[in-house]
Amino acid sequence: MELSSKIRDVADFPSPGILFKDITTLLQDGAAFNQAIDELVALVRDREIRIDKVVAIESRGFIFGAPVAYRLGVGLVPVRKLGKLPGKTINVAYELEYGSNTVEMHVDAVSRGERVLVVDDLLATGGTTRASCDLVEQAGGIVSGVLFLIELDFLHGRKLLEQYEMMSLLRF
Repeated sequence: MELSSKIRDVADFPSPGILFKDITTLLQDGAAFNQAIDELVALVRDREIRIDKVVAIESRGFIFGAPVAYRLGVGLVPVRKLGKLPGKTINVAYELEYGSNTVEMHVDAVSRGERVLVVDDLLATGGTTRASCDLVEQAGGIVSGVLFLIELDFLHGRKLLEQYEMMSLLRF
């Protein structure tokens, strides 16, 4: 099945002039969702990347990161917005086109030398993914790669992530 046909375009969301790529139409189709997870896992396995853990970025990254981690047989680490995790955390602030944001991860979630795959649903400008990679490295981990369901080429998010192995299932 052609997975790109399962992604719905929503005009003017969340603001005028934005063409939003809605993944809920893919998620609600069991066969399409299963195929997407299979193909994401295949991208990683085809590259023979060593992975000890998957870091999934809040919130839609959790939807893809959890089954990818399960299928790879590794642990899952959530990266969340500031103030959402209990216990001791590390955080990284980053700039957005309209302000700034901060993401955090438990300080003990990634051990020194662990190889990590960072997963999110969509690569746009790359700021959140780059901040998540910085968290992994701050904890002493090694980013083995970054994995996305969708990459929006016209936003050039890849530029912030050039030093990492990049994998995207769908590109628009």
